Amino acid sequence: MTKIKPFKALRPVRDLVHLVATRPYYSYKKNVLKAKLEDNPFTFLHIINPEFGSSIKTKPNSPERFQLVKDQYAAFIKEGILFEDQEETIYIYRQTKNGHAFTGIVAGASVEEYDNDLIKKHEATLTSREAMFTNYLDIVGYNAEPVLLSYPHDEKVDAIIQKATFVRPEYEFTTTDRIKHELWVLTQDEKDAIILAFDKIEATYIADGHHRSASSAALAKIRSTNPLTPNKDFFLSYFIDEQRLKILEFNRIVKTLNGLSKEAFLEKLKNSFEISNISSSQKPAHEHQMTMCLEGDWYILDCKKSIVDENHPVKCLDPEILTQFVLTPILGIHDLKTDENIEFVSGAESISSIEEKVTKGKFKIAFILFPVSMEQVKRVADNQMIMPPKSTWVEPKMRSGLTIYNINE
Repeated sequence: MTKIKPFKALRPVRDLVHLVATRPYYSYKKNVLKAKLEDNPFTFLHIINPEFGSSIKTKPNSPERFQLVKDQYAAFIKEGILFEDQEETIYIYRQTKNGHAFTGIVAGASVEEYDNDLIKKHEATLTSREAMFTNYLDIVGYNAEPVLLSYPHDEKVDAIIQKATFVRPEYEFTTTDRIKHELWVLTQDEKDAIILAFDKIEATYIADGHHRSASSAALAKIRSTNPLTPNKDFFLSYFIDEQRLKILEFNRIVKTLNGLSKEAFLEKLKNSFEISNISSSQKPAHEHQMTMCLEGDWYILDCKKSIVDENHPVKCLDPEILTQFVLTPILGIHDLKTDENIEFVSGAESISSIEEKVTKGKFKIAFILFPVSMEQVKRVADNQMIMPPKSTWVEPKMRSGLTIYNINE
């Protein structure tokens, strides 16, 4: 069973929603972030960056900084930019990008189910980052960026969504990145039907947001003696049919050949891969094939059968194969999270831009991977294993500030 919780969202008034909702602040370049903060007094970025334009300066991720964020929430509410729904409900959010519609349900996900592995994980969390997020939630009291949870296709849920989205949405706007956003507020009957339908779904999977989930669970433990705030036992989530989810590859670019010549590096690769020259850039055609830009020249790398362990949920993944047979033994990269010689580029970025990073000389090699499938992600999670770092780039990427979850209710 999957328990979902209706909640009273704190959200923008209708005429300002296109100005309030934003991508996460860390996704903006510094100059773009500065321009948005200067030109738009309504952007949610002002809540997350409370010191902009102020002489007050606090330490990043400190209790003092988090208190200023909380104060900014209060200011937006006082000014009438944000308001809270009077009744607990569930929301449907649709994001349309490049003709692909991502439609899902915004509601609270159960901390108890997270703790009992009914919300399944495939990524390890960093203790320090988890503690920081927990402290943030405890002080600020709001969660504005949903965890992305996938569920197996369910015809009953699909039918409810289709009927509910037949009417005009509460919000409908397009952002400058050419993405269309729509939000529906469900009626009592629709809400009850969704809750009942999800009760038949055995488990969900974290597609994006492992640290946010873990920190919400940690906060619930801290506040476990307080029965007056039931929202603490759930966390803001976006539930999406796994068939609607889009998983892109996470490519690797490397700065070093670890002292090897180009020829010597290619020779070492032959132990694990069949290598073919190609005249120009291209993506891999199938699983266990990679393409590589090496000092401006392009190659296809086909994994030899001897290096693919199809019986192991992790060892059969192309990101892990690349690590175990190239990055670590040949290029000397032992920790993908900390080594400064490697960077990661999402599949949303063009191959030409990746090629440019190599041809300009900052990087020696680029590895283009075939996307990991949802079935592979679920297999790893079902076996309680961990995916290699930066294995998946998952879409949709959610906007912050559309439906804000009040933890203190």
